Amino acid sequence: MIDAHNIYIHTPFCISKCKYCAFYSFASPTPDWDTFATGIINEIKYWAEHVEKIPVPTIFFGGGTPSLMPPKTLNSIINAIKTRFSITPNCEITMESNPGTLNAEKLSVFRSIGINRLSIGIQRLNDDQLIFLGRRHTVSDAMQLIDAANKLNLRVSGDFIYGIPNDTPSDIQKMCNEINTLGLQHVSMYELTIETGTPFYKMGLNMPSNTDMADMYNTISKTLSIPRYEVSNYACPGNECRHNLNIWDGAPYIGLGRGAAGRPFFNNQWYEQSGGMPPKITNLTINARATEKIITGLRTLNGVKMTTDVKNIINYDFINNNPDLLQITPDNRLRTTEKGMLILDNLLVNLI
Repeated sequence: MIDAHNIYIHTPFCISKCKYCAFYSFASPTPDWDTFATGIINEIKYWAEHVEKIPVPTIFFGGGTPSLMPPKTLNSIINAIKTRFSITPNCEITMESNPGTLNAEKLSVFRSIGINRLSIGIQRLNDDQLIFLGRRHTVSDAMQLIDAANKLNLRVSGDFIYGIPNDTPSDIQKMCNEINTLGLQHVSMYELTIETGTPFYKMGLNMPSNTDMADMYNTISKTLSIPRYEVSNYACPGNECRHNLNIWDGAPYIGLGRGAAGRPFFNNQWYEQSGGMPPKITNLTINARATEKIITGLRTLNGVKMTTDVKNIINYDFINNNPDLLQITPDNRLRTTEKGMLILDNLLVNLI
């Protein structure tokens, strides 16, 4: 049986690098979009030869800033996927975007090509804080993009950052109350982490304590008007990111573009894959893949499926001795409790 594969496409170009960003991306005033598209299409052809004409339930354009790409670039990539694979009728096609890089007219063209979900990097609802983070847009730019996306009946998600220097739980409560007025169907709330090599790393910032971060995290769940379905993600029922849910639940996926990663499954074997031409592919053991499925699955409220590979590597004594942290549900899934979610990293060390 041919397995459906989700597709992630990495677009590394940005107008400028944000002060916290450690992703594979770089500032490029005039990206060579033709070369980029040719590279992605060549990777699509490569994978079509290995996994056949598989169903594709989700496509995710991440970055970087995919919304910078010209419509003809997007069109050529989508057409290549349609030609080589089988895009399902209800395929979720997401594009990450930054306010100020996408106007209503261009967004409308993207919609006609196939984009049906827009993820907007809003980050904060305060212009001074946006400048501090190294963002190039204003709050007004973000509001205009949300409005344009809503008028096109796109599913809209907003990304936000909490835990910047001087943040308090009351600050985050105020921000969440403001987010509640935006009508977003999906919200991602990311704790600011200081990554080695970033401008923030070199600045020696005075960050909030772990206790304050935990208080902010709890404040988000209590204040946002939409429920959490993953450690950092909240959605109205039915508006969860299907691409991410599939990945977290252990479904196979292909990563296209330099900086992308994938977990394809073919020839009855899991593989670890990175994008580029030719892609780098190495065998992934059953235990290694099961470990990944546990790590990603337990980040969600759905938990991880108790499949044979998962059962073979988990510590049942730890589960039985810690019912306040972990529970096996009647539908045969392993889930964390609210308390367990707060200490997930430490919990995983003892579980696997």
